[in-house]
Amino acid sequence: MAKQNVAEQFVDILTRAGVRRMYGVVGDSLNPVVDAIRRNAAIEWIQVRHEETAAFAAAAEAQVTGNLAACAGSCGPGNLHLINGLYDAHRSMAPVLALASHIPSHEIGLGYFQETHPDQLFRECSHYSEMISNPKQMPRLLQTAIQHAVGQQGVSVVTLPGDVADEQAPEKAAETSLVTSRPSIRPGDSDLEKLVRMVDEAEKVTLFCGSGTAGAHAEVMEFAEKVKSPVGHALRGKEWIQYDNPYDVGMSGLLGYGAAYEATHECDLLILLGTDFPYNAFLPDDVKIVQVDIRPEHLGRRSRLDLAVWGDVLETLRCLTPRVRPKNDRKFLDKMLKKHADALEGVVKAYTRKVEKHVPIHPEYVASVLDELADDDAVFTVDTGMCNVWAARYISPNGRRRIIGSFSHGSMANALPHAIGAQFTDRNRQVVSMSGDGGFSMLMGDFLTLVQYDLPVKVVLFNNSSLGMVELEMLVAGLPSFGTGNKNPDFAAVARACGAYGVRVEKPKQLAGALKDAFKHKGPALVDVVTDPNALSIPPKISADMVTGFALSASKIVLDGGVGRMLQMARSNLRNVPRP
Repeated sequence: MAKQNVAEQFVDILTRAGVRRMYGVVGDSLNPVVDAIRRNAAIEWIQVRHEETAAFAAAAEAQVTGNLAACAGSCGPGNLHLINGLYDAHRSMAPVLALASHIPSHEIGLGYFQETHPDQLFRECSHYSEMISNPKQMPRLLQTAIQHAVGQQGVSVVTLPGDVADEQAPEKAAETSLVTSRPSIRPGDSDLEKLVRMVDEAEKVTLFCGSGTAGAHAEVMEFAEKVKSPVGHALRGKEWIQYDNPYDVGMSGLLGYGAAYEATHECDLLILLGTDFPYNAFLPDDVKIVQVDIRPEHLGRRSRLDLAVWGDVLETLRCLTPRVRPKNDRKFLDKMLKKHADALEGVVKAYTRKVEKHVPIHPEYVASVLDELADDDAVFTVDTGMCNVWAARYISPNGRRRIIGSFSHGSMANALPHAIGAQFTDRNRQVVSMSGDGGFSMLMGDFLTLVQYDLPVKVVLFNNSSLGMVELEMLVAGLPSFGTGNKNPDFAAVARACGAYGVRVEKPKQLAGALKDAFKHKGPALVDVVTDPNALSIPPKISADMVTGFALSASKIVLDGGVGRMLQMARSNLRNVPRP
C-alpha cells in the first residue's frame, strides 16, 4: 500500500464514516486536504461562495439524511466564517464534522498572518474541538471527533495546520471501527413505574411534542388514543407529529395557533415528549409535568418537573403504553378539539378575503398556494423571521415532507444554504427555499452555487422590502421602525443575470402559474413575490412576559394568521367526535 500523508488519511476516515461531500472554500492551508478529496472518488468537494453557507449546507444534509456531514474553512478568516452555521448545526443536533485548517504549526502563538486559535474559538458550538499538532495523533483524534458528533448529535471541530496535513501519516496507526448510528435508550423500570402511576391517576392528560418524536408518530398516536389525550407540538415537532393526527390541537409558542396553549394549561398532567421548547412563559406552572428526553441535560431546564425521564420517545412509549390503564372519558379531549377548530375558524379568513385583488400580495396566500402545489415529499427550508410564521401555519406535513430551519439558533439567511445541502442529498427531490428578502440578500452570493452545480432548488422569495420580524420587535417595544427598510432590486432579473430561471410576481392571479412554471423548470429557479409588509402575526395567547425579544403587535394591519389546510384537518377531527 502506498504511503499516505495526513490529509489523505483524514479524507479516507471521513469516507469510512459515510461522508460523501465536504462543503467549503479552498485556501492555501486547506490545499493538502482538498487535493486528497480531488483524488478520492468516494467524496466530493462542494465549492460554495461563503464558508457560512458551507456549515449551513452540512447541517441541512445531516438533518435530511441522519448521517454525518462535513464542511471546511481555511486558516483564520476562512474557518471563522463557519461559526454561525456551526452554531445552527450544533443547536439543531445535526452531526457535523468541521475541519478548521490552520497556519503553519511552527508559527502558532507568534501573531502570524491570519492567526486565530480555532481549537478554542469553536468550543462553545461543539461537543469536541481539538488540534492535530503531530501526525501521530491521527487517526485517533479524528475518530474521536466523529464519535462525538455522531454519538452526541452535534458538531465536532478538528483544527489541522496545513504543514501537518502534508506530513506522512504513521504507517501502522490503529484504526478502530467507527460508530455511525445511535442506540435506542429506554428509561429505567423505576421511572416507568412512576410514570405509569402518574398517567393512571390523572384525569386529563396532554402531550406536547418536539423533534424528539421523529420516527415515533405511530407510538404517540397509540398512546394518545389509550389515554384520550390532546396532542400539541412545538415548531420543530410539527413535521413529525401534526399529520394523520386526530388528536391535534395545534402549536404553542410565539408562532402558535389553535388550542395547544389551553390544552397544556387545563390538563392535570402535561407530558413533554422530546422537546426542548425554549419559551417557558407558554408552559404552565400549576399542573404536574413529566419530561421525556434522550438528552438528560435537557430535562428540567425549561420548567419545573414532577418527573424527569431519560429515554428516547419511541422506546419510552413502547414500554409505557401497554402498562397504563385505558381511559374512556373523552370530555377533555373533545373539548380541546372543539376549541382548536373554533380558534382556526376565527382566523382562516385572514388570507382568503379578496386575495385576487389585494396588492401587495398577502404572504399567507403565497404560503397557502405553495403548500398546495409543492410535492408530497418536498423539503422546505425556511428563513428565520416571518417565513417561520408562514411555514408554521401553512405548510402541511404528511410524514414525507421535511421542514428545516434555524429554529433553535434563529439565524438569518439560513434558508438558501440549507437548501443547497438538502438538494445535494437527492437531485430528484423537490427542495423549496422559503426565503425572506433580508435573509436572501445576506447570503445572496451563494445563489451562484445553485447555478454552478445546476442544483434544481426553487427559491420562493417573500419580498416585503423590510426586516419584518425586527420591525415587529420595535413596535412591541413602542419604538418607531428604523433601519428595517430594504431597497431591493428586481430579484428575478438578478436570478436571470446569474443564469437561472427568474420570474417576478406582483399580482395574486399570477402566483399559481409562476410557481408551477418554476417547479417544472429543471434547474435552479427564483420566484420573486412582492408581498404586503403590513402582514403581521400574533400568537393566540399574549402576556407581557411573552413579548420580550420577539415580535408581537396589534398596530398597523395585524392579520391573526390564517391556517391553510389545518382548518380542514380540525374539522375532520371534529366529525370523528362521538355525539351523545
